[in-house]
Amino acid sequence: MIDQETVNRIIDRADIAEVVQDFVNLKRRGVNFLGLCPFHGEKSPSFTVSPSKGIYKCFGCGKAGNAVGFVMEHEQLTYPEALKYLARKYQIDVKEEEVTAEQIEQKNHRESMLIVTSVAQKYFSNILNNDKEGKAVGLSYFKERGFTHETIEKFQLGYSTENRTAFTDYALKNGYKLEYLTSTGLSIDKNDYRFDRFAGRVMFPIHALAGNPIAFGGRILKKDEKTAKYLNSPESEIYHKSDVLYGIYFAKKEIVKQDKCYMVEGYTDVISMHQAGIENVVASSGTSLTENQIRLVKRFTDNLTILYDGDAAGIKASFRGIDLVLEQGMNVKVVLFPNGEDPDSFSKKMSKRELKEFIDENENDFIRFKTSLLLEDAQNDPVKKAGLISNIVRSIGIIPDPIIRSVYIKECSTLLNVQEDALYAEINRIMFQKREVDRKKQFVDSQQQIKQIQSTPLPGFINEVYAETNEKEVISFLIKFGELELFEEPGEDAFSTHSVSVAEYIIKEILNDDLEFKNLIFKQIFEDYTKHFQKGEIPDNKYFINHTDEKIRTLAANIFTENYKPSAIWTKGGKKIETPDKTLKVDVPRAINSYKINILQQAIVAKDEQLKKVLPDEIVLTDEIIKQKQILTEAKLKLFGETNRSIN
Repeated sequence: MIDQETVNRIIDRADIAEVVQDFVNLKRRGVNFLGLCPFHGEKSPSFTVSPSKGIYKCFGCGKAGNAVGFVMEHEQLTYPEALKYLARKYQIDVKEEEVTAEQIEQKNHRESMLIVTSVAQKYFSNILNNDKEGKAVGLSYFKERGFTHETIEKFQLGYSTENRTAFTDYALKNGYKLEYLTSTGLSIDKNDYRFDRFAGRVMFPIHALAGNPIAFGGRILKKDEKTAKYLNSPESEIYHKSDVLYGIYFAKKEIVKQDKCYMVEGYTDVISMHQAGIENVVASSGTSLTENQIRLVKRFTDNLTILYDGDAAGIKASFRGIDLVLEQGMNVKVVLFPNGEDPDSFSKKMSKRELKEFIDENENDFIRFKTSLLLEDAQNDPVKKAGLISNIVRSIGIIPDPIIRSVYIKECSTLLNVQEDALYAEINRIMFQKREVDRKKQFVDSQQQIKQIQSTPLPGFINEVYAETNEKEVISFLIKFGELELFEEPGEDAFSTHSVSVAEYIIKEILNDDLEFKNLIFKQIFEDYTKHFQKGEIPDNKYFINHTDEKIRTLAANIFTENYKPSAIWTKGGKKIETPDKTLKVDVPRAINSYKINILQQAIVAKDEQLKKVLPDEIVLTDEIIKQKQILTEAKLKLFGETNRSIN
């Protein structure tokens, strides 16, 4: 546990802009900073950081908080873990006791997995530097690769001995549960035989953006055709390969500083480039780029340069991933190393200045590079040339900026010896097909969304039952956010949609269930708003603030000066959390559902009171009341289900 004095020191020292800038590329806008939100995919920045207030706020998804809250949200850490992260960043000493087996049991599964991977990293590093086999085999290998002691220490490299149970035995002996050893993939439990996944391999820890190890890559040193050269940790609760880039933790600051990211293939490529002095480099670890990996880079820069080792087959295989980069509106360049060289080998032959000059001089725009490479294949074959034209145009067509698209079309027209009109026609055809696919997907998504957002109607026999405690919340949403879109529903034809506003949703729900506000001020506001809405008008903020009725003016002023505080909900673990204040799609239906649930609950209580007053011989009336109570209870359960589903 961290004492309060240390907590205060950490919070006072943590600069919100510095903390966020470790994860997001921020640009100054007046007294604040602006960047792309790390919590939801966006192409236009809506994420604001205010150093004077010590807070961040995304006006797109609504997430907000201080430096500790940002680290907690971004890295999915607990409050103490986030404090420790900031303490490390600002070199503030935090005294804490050694974690015991009993303490681990008290932590949740994910936290325990992170503890186990951290323990494993320290164990493998210790073996590499202090164990006889570790030094003779593992350390010798890294030294032969030209890695210095500082580099080995920086990347926390390690070694797992040939003894197939060494790490598992060590971890179990020290109180770490087998459950976490197997769920992280460090150990394998097969027919009650427990052994190490990475035995006999040099170890490359894979770090999260915050710097904590979450997985490992292991390279075998023996020549064995039956054994994979590289072995990675399996997917787990803390490690999703498609979301991670090797080296991103060590590269992020330099990526922001240089406003450029270099992409290589493997672990040693990253490490050698860093050792050569070029640190804004990450690796996709031999896999095709994914959208999440691209978004991770885009947080820090829009400029990506991919470094290839000259293997034509591998380059062509990567084209699809690069198209995803173009689709994100990023600038993509390519550097081709001399035949037989890769970033690892080439960087060892040059100084930092020479290596940087080579990269700068050999950077080639991706579209030009792709066109030239495919032209070599096509040569004079008209069928192949037609295919490559379609291939190139498909890449150009996904670029979001129309001006950049037109520049590429002009250039490719010259390179391919094809009329610009023909290229434009092909691009228009491809873009039309994409729009049709997107429209169909939106239609399916909107249908599903409507099913989730529409509220269960109340039984028609409910009369004169009110829920005044919920009325203010509903009215607040109506007059503050009435004009905003809540969701889209299908239009008149198969693919058109109709935007449903907050006001339309609330008004329909209230009128369809014939609900009536008990509070006369709320009732008057709702009726007034509905009259305007039915005429196609939306009352603005000033309408109710300047209303002729003093009570309505006072109420409106109070509502508009209140911060929009999202509803508190309960997680599965019983911990109370708050939804982000962007989630009108969650909070408005939830407010309506809560309103109806309250009415149903009162109606159920009323039925219970009725049953108490029914005479024993009034069997028909008793059955009718019981039947109605059952209907009310079923409706209430449905609404509870809809509310829980909308917040998960």
